[in-house]
Amino acid sequence: MDLFGTTRSHVTSQHALITPDTWVWQDLPGWRGAKGVVYISPHMGARFVQANVAIDAGGFTSGAAEGVERVVWVRTGKLALKLPGGAAHTLVAEDFAYLPPDRPHELKAIEASNIVLFEKRYQKVAFEWPEAIVGTTADAPGVAFMGDEQARLQTLLPTDERFDMAVNVFTYQPGANLPQVEIHVMEHGLVMLDGMGVYRLGDSWYPVEEGDVIWMASYCPQWFVAMGKTPARYLYYKDVNREPLLGL
Repeated sequence: MDLFGTTRSHVTSQHALITPDTWVWQDLPGWRGAKGVVYISPHMGARFVQANVAIDAGGFTSGAAEGVERVVWVRTGKLALKLPGGAAHTLVAEDFAYLPPDRPHELKAIEASNIVLFEKRYQKVAFEWPEAIVGTTADAPGVAFMGDEQARLQTLLPTDERFDMAVNVFTYQPGANLPQVEIHVMEHGLVMLDGMGVYRLGDSWYPVEEGDVIWMASYCPQWFVAMGKTPARYLYYKDVNREPLLGL
């Protein structure tokens, strides 16, 4: 217990750092036998949702709301995923699934599990609909980011225009950093998986570590450096492949 109300968490109109000491668990609509922490949502100005969901053994969900796509990334545990048409998969730690909108699926915990959840209202364009994707993070090739072997990027989802969201894993060796301060139209949701570092958000610099969650609005200046003696790794979301005026 913090007797003096201090925390590293900080929320602004352009960015947020949400640390584990401020998490509030709640029931989630559409889930049974589960509790969640909704870190990022339109209530703070975001255009997507990022949550942590803890699922008891036997807990389940039967799909997202109408028109909503989701990505599930497993932190711990084991889950059974049933897709339309009868395809079945078992998901364990660091497995992931992209689940298209309006295609009911069942995700059920075989044992107590914890997942990272990203949800976004799918933006239709004149392309065919995306298919479900199931994979494991270790199978995604790690590419040197802008030629830097100390900063490697794994792209988990296809990059073609059927997909309007991307989910990636970024791994930095100690001392590695983004080569520039980035300012762009895409927004991000991010969770630190391992290690520690310093994240610049806007005009502030924040120490970050495993478990911390970050939201970055469009055009929020951002930069990261890994610190400590072990690699720093984070999972992050961004919106992609759509014209900026779409949906306004």
